[in-house]
Amino acid sequence: MAQIAHTVRVALGERAYDILIGDRLLDDAGAILLERFAGRRYGIITDENVARAQLPRLLQSLDAAGLEHAEIVLPAGEATKSFGQLQTAVEGLLAARLERGDLVIALGGGVIGDLAGFAASITRRGMDFVQMPTSLLAQVDSAVGGKTGINSPHGKNLIGAFHQPKLVLVDLSSLDSLNARQFAAGYAEVVKYGLIDDEEFFFWLEQNQAEIFAGGPARGEAIARCCRQKARVVIADEKELGVRALLNLGHTFGHALEKATGYGDRLLHGEGVAIGMVLAHGFSARLGLAPSQDTGRIVQHLQKSGLPTTLGDVPGDLGSTEDLMAAIAQDKKVSRGALTFILTRGIGKAFIEKGVDAVAVARFLDDVRG
Repeated sequence: MAQIAHTVRVALGERAYDILIGDRLLDDAGAILLERFAGRRYGIITDENVARAQLPRLLQSLDAAGLEHAEIVLPAGEATKSFGQLQTAVEGLLAARLERGDLVIALGGGVIGDLAGFAASITRRGMDFVQMPTSLLAQVDSAVGGKTGINSPHGKNLIGAFHQPKLVLVDLSSLDSLNARQFAAGYAEVVKYGLIDDEEFFFWLEQNQAEIFAGGPARGEAIARCCRQKARVVIADEKELGVRALLNLGHTFGHALEKATGYGDRLLHGEGVAIGMVLAHGFSARLGLAPSQDTGRIVQHLQKSGLPTTLGDVPGDLGSTEDLMAAIAQDKKVSRGALTFILTRGIGKAFIEKGVDAVAVARFLDDVRG
């Protein structure tokens, strides 16, 4: 059996689960599932790209363990997080005659993890599911914590449910199939953890960035550290009523940019987060909350990692500032119409600020757009 390098426990009482991190875990997924969930059948939800790159390994493993399974293959891309594809996934699970006691497997990146988890939460009034994230972004963030859902024309992730997985299986070798842009986009979420409340981790990333990108031991360590931090926050605030909102650092600006680019390949989610984190630090500096040199340090590290850091780095038109502000007003952290932002007093010193002045945000966006 493949070696499990790190195990992170998400201690949520009766709904607790493990995050297993190691190399080539997909090749032993069948044995792992058989040991933990005897007597179950499996419905695998994936996308066309992951089906080509990773699904054969998983199917061979399940077959070797004698586990019954059905596969539902959806289109790749952010646009898949829609009502139409959610219906396809749910109807596929029902057509396979999977029962409430069976398990859904989310095999893919953040899009598949979010959609498959939501499909599991509503099929037969709730099925268990297992996350098998194949992108760096999903491995360090979206596959952990039980936030599932789809997008709306009004904004990202506005429709969904909190539904915790039964297990998260992080296969480091699955990252080898990512192109440089996809890996860098996921790395933005790694950097986020250092910027929230762990300046030492950000410094460690500055020292180990090359090894992480090259696939050395620092890669697994970085993923494990992110998962530990995510688990700690989820345990403290599962339903995002307080401190869990800190994990959205950069996301308010980033989601608005994603909406402006049509949730397509012009701007990947992690790229939007990278620009959003720079904007959040820049806006905090504008308000006199954070030292401006921290923004420069962040920009330098993100650029070294191949990530965009300015609005000008996004190809094509982003619409007007009013359009961006309309998207920001639909952010899920908005409360009674008042804007909530994750701001910062410096690297590792993020905090939640409610009642942010929309006029000040619009003026800041106007200025950074030149």
